[in-house]
Amino acid sequence: MPREREQHGYFVGNRRNQNAEAHDYYATEPKATEVLLEQERFAPVVWECACGEGHISKVLESHGYNVVSTDLVYRGYGRLNPCDFLLENVVDFSGDIITNPPYKYALEFVEHALNIVQQGRKVAMFLKLTFLEGKARKAFFLKNPPKVVYVSSSRLECGKNGKFESKNAVAYAWFVWEKGFCGDPIIKWVN
Repeated sequence: MPREREQHGYFVGNRRNQNAEAHDYYATEPKATEVLLEQERFAPVVWECACGEGHISKVLESHGYNVVSTDLVYRGYGRLNPCDFLLENVVDFSGDIITNPPYKYALEFVEHALNIVQQGRKVAMFLKLTFLEGKARKAFFLKNPPKVVYVSSSRLECGKNGKFESKNAVAYAWFVWEKGFCGDPIIKWVN
């Protein structure tokens, strides 16, 4: 799958592709991360692997977390060198992973994040509520159930290409996995 992305212009070299939509970039409003932090505590070190312009990272940093911010495309925040999270071969990462991944690769991001984190560490993904649907995801959920899904009762915004210009008609939730958790997920309504 990662090679396919490279071949189809998802990312070429160190330059941003002219069509930003091809990168499926939707920035997360800071309030969404505040809502998550009202419910969960994380490891001192957090990897925000699709940091965009830093909307999630900045909130985490303001709460005292040491945040490693990377992205496939440099948008003025995080590490200058592009990082394709799905190609990263990380061993013994002792922190947690929190991000809003490109939705078309959301399942791959969750799977890869769970492979990277250590037993008992957390992966939190800001995803459309419809992530609960689908046969492939059902099979994944049966083997890797999230521990908690925080459903926002008020709409939280994602800004297309980083611009929060219009109201969002999409329902989002924070999906939180704890590596090694077995059991039924808890659904909580927040916000």
